[in-house]
Amino acid sequence: MKSYTQFKKELLTDREIKRAYDALAPEYAVIQAVIEKRLEKKMTQKELAQKVGTRQSAISRLESGGANPSVRFLQKIASAFGAQLIVGFK
Repeated sequence: MKSYTQFKKELLTDREIKRAYDALAPEYAVIQAVIEKRLEKKMTQKELAQKVGTRQSAISRLESGGANPSVRFLQKIASAFGAQLIVGFK
């Protein structure tokens, strides 16, 4: 049985799959940043939602990739963390 890492490596040799994977990278970077910061602050999804002024289900959808958050919403999340949202281009 192949490991996840080996399986992923093999899949990414296909140009179409690699292109699709790379296209999703920014979305998953945002999700990962929110989850990591929330855990660092030792906050539950419900606590974060209360600070942002939304429901826990909205935070859950964001963290599971089921939402396309606006910059305004991400700014509210950053504020709840006592952080600054930084957006850039490479």
